[in-house]
Amino acid sequence: MPTGNGWYLVGPLIAVGLVVALGAVFRRMGLGLHWTITREPEDDYGLLGPAAFAETPEIAEEIRQMLGDAGIRATRAVGPDGRTAVLVFTEQLEEARRVVGAY
Repeated sequence: MPTGNGWYLVGPLIAVGLVVALGAVFRRMGLGLHWTITREPEDDYGLLGPAAFAETPEIAEEIRQMLGDAGIRATRAVGPDGRTAVLVFTEQLEEARRVVGAY
């Protein structure tokens, strides 16, 4: 059987056509890969939430101690912007924010 008639190109051309068609459909639906490029990093602390943000670790430690005196367990984490977040469990988040107040 002669191989010069071009039939060996049909399979790859169909595969490329399907990939292009699926890409167009996904792009039209808004499911393209743009979210992988433009996505902002999120601050995800799991079961904890930020009660306050401090510019320096020393201020964050004062806030943490103030919350500890009020009976609220707290910890610290440095965010991507360099500020220190004082974190508490989400169940105590509103109470912690009331205690922190002006900070």
